[in-house]
Amino acid sequence: MDCCESAMSPAMSRRALLLGGASFAAWAYLPKFARAADGRDPRLIVVILRGALDGLATVAPVGDPDYAALHGSIALRPDGPHAALMLDSFFALHPAMPEFARMYREKQAAVIHAVSTPYRDRSHFDGQDVLESGFAGPGRVQSGWLNRALGALPRGDRVTGALAVGPTAPLVLRGPAPTVGWAPAALPQADDDTAMRLVELYSHRDPALASALSQGLRLEKSAQGDDMKPKPGTNHAGAMRLVARGAAKLMAADDGPRIAALAFDGWDTHANEGGPVGRLAQLLGGLDGALAEFESGLGGRWRDTVIVVATEFGRTARINGTEGTDHGTGTVALLAGGAIKGGRVISDWPGLKPANLYEARDLAPTTDLRAAIKGVLRDHLGLSDRVLADNVFPGSAAAKPMKGLVG
Repeated sequence: MDCCESAMSPAMSRRALLLGGASFAAWAYLPKFARAADGRDPRLIVVILRGALDGLATVAPVGDPDYAALHGSIALRPDGPHAALMLDSFFALHPAMPEFARMYREKQAAVIHAVSTPYRDRSHFDGQDVLESGFAGPGRVQSGWLNRALGALPRGDRVTGALAVGPTAPLVLRGPAPTVGWAPAALPQADDDTAMRLVELYSHRDPALASALSQGLRLEKSAQGDDMKPKPGTNHAGAMRLVARGAAKLMAADDGPRIAALAFDGWDTHANEGGPVGRLAQLLGGLDGALAEFESGLGGRWRDTVIVVATEFGRTARINGTEGTDHGTGTVALLAGGAIKGGRVISDWPGLKPANLYEARDLAPTTDLRAAIKGVLRDHLGLSDRVLADNVFPGSAAAKPMKGLVG
């Protein structure tokens, strides 16, 4: 079954396997705009939710007359116990995300609904490949769209920091230079002695890897104070906050990374998804906490920050017999940060009547995720439309960059 697929590519490099855990990587140079006359010093953080997010449960179209029946026992409601957080008269946010709701009210967060990549099948492996590679189909390339975007930026002063945080190195930042290699921000499965033995082992075979690993260990210690040490019983949601806290501390530094990618696993909710409380609520609470950690940890840098949260595809509009949802198509993308023109749900809403569902089962996608990401890359980092269409997302000229996402 698709839900049992490994998220790791067979072509995963030895470096990525060694440094496993969540992947968080960074651009090795400060782009020249970091020293621009207007004082802008942009940060971009891409958060990938692996497993397929239920967009109809995250931002519920409570104003759609067909929503409640389709989502049944896990449907969100605008009133009663655990009421959803109304974003406008039609859409409501999951109650596990009060921090995102606050950012939304402060016009520092936005939602893009009924969105998807060009992928139209339901394989996690292929869906993640399309999401992170930036190509229209799977299996095309071994580099990611963010890595190619970084390659188009002018290089500035050297930055020595690069990290890794999560289950596998995301394809979105893999590829040849400009990335500087992987270094761990957290290796929960390895103690310091083990990590240092790995440094020694590779110091002769692969000096570049050994240097990155050694540097990562030093960065880890600088990122983690007593409040960063995982507490007994910390769950997946708690780990999201810890990852974001350490990453934000490093990205806030003058000589820290400006660009980052994180990948969080566990969003495949085939059974017992839960409504306002339950499994998905715990995951969304962790994501909400991670966004808040970025806001507080980046401090004054938050003003020039954009966070893009995306997933490989959505989930079915109708719940299944185990009160979960199966692999779908349309979903949501979330934007947060002080540079976002927020306070909006951006959607060409397709409706949830049977005739309007994609293949009679999914929220129909009406917005190309590439168009949203292009809008961010153009207005936040200054990449041209031609570079975005030809190099970053090859063959995507029809997906025009969305305007007005960034202030």
